[in-house]
Amino acid sequence: MINRQRLTEQFISLVRIDSLTRQERKMADALLKKLKDMGLEPYEDGTGSKIGGDAGNVICYVKGEKQKPALLLMAHMDTVVPGISKNPIIDGDIIKTDGTTVLGGDDAAGIAVILETVKSLLEDKTPFADLYLVFTVAEESGLFGARNLDLSRIPADYAIILDEGGDIGTAAVKAPHYNRFKVTFIGKAAHAGVEPEKGLSAIMMASKAIADMPHFGRIDEESTSNIGIIKGGQVRNIVCDTCEIEGEVRSVSEEKINRYTDEILDHFKRVSEKMGGTVKIELEKMYPGFDIKESDDIISLLKEASDATDIPLKLQATGGGSDTNIINGAGIPAINISVGMANVHSTNEYIRISDMEKACRFLTAIIKAAYGRNKS
Repeated sequence: MINRQRLTEQFISLVRIDSLTRQERKMADALLKKLKDMGLEPYEDGTGSKIGGDAGNVICYVKGEKQKPALLLMAHMDTVVPGISKNPIIDGDIIKTDGTTVLGGDDAAGIAVILETVKSLLEDKTPFADLYLVFTVAEESGLFGARNLDLSRIPADYAIILDEGGDIGTAAVKAPHYNRFKVTFIGKAAHAGVEPEKGLSAIMMASKAIADMPHFGRIDEESTSNIGIIKGGQVRNIVCDTCEIEGEVRSVSEEKINRYTDEILDHFKRVSEKMGGTVKIELEKMYPGFDIKESDDIISLLKEASDATDIPLKLQATGGGSDTNIINGAGIPAINISVGMANVHSTNEYIRISDMEKACRFLTAIIKAAYGRNKS
């Protein structure tokens, strides 16, 4: 049986741990201990050293019935800034921040729900299939923990990621591919007061290129682009010779993201050449998108769980990325479900204890639904 008090205390203890991206050491140590105290044998992989962090992904196998579809349950350990010395406040059914930091429910709530659900299954001696628990690092900065996860050691048939907001029963079944780019416009330096005509302003090149971008903001119903960073110049009296911009393109359609990205970067190149400069382009395809159909097997698991718990199932698309993108890209059908977090990445973040309880019930029902099947 789900223990509300234990769940609340678990969540509070996790939130109070400082765990910024690539600084998840304390959180990893706490999870390793908690899992060992449950009689399990967790381990930590080598992702930390690969990405310049101080901790790796925490992974734990929970033995179940091998003739049933195995489940991967996943949440991430890192939080965003401001996230140091978080002070959670319990106000009735709500846990909120004190207004100076994020709460860190993204994704301590996912972790707490997984831990409480598994602990309840073990206590109640509820039969279940093999479970693989994974708590990743560096999700917030680009899904680096999931990208470095050795899935050959995790033979799961389905994956449930607990990192979504909204009402419990909400499931993200569609998410975009994601490209990020850095473009350096290269001009020519000159004294701005003595001989400006001998210079070529890289800032002007970048400004012209951005102003005339072929795609910006909401491109269509499933695609977006943005310029988020611009850096250039050192002093006022020198014509700036280099200017960097950083941006992104997202689309659920792989064809569209490739086309829009090419058109944007080709535009930057043409503008720089027309003005007499050059451009250096760095492009990184960060992660693939996914589009789970309502007819897919994993959705039938969620529908069974919805029917068993009377929690309405809401399938929706999301414009953001999560570890779900990586797992789907690796060939394991994955869904991102809500744990009730609200106003994430802000100092107004909060979560309802009753929603976390409901998320535990929903996850338990998914696990039971998987146990009711045989491996195909």
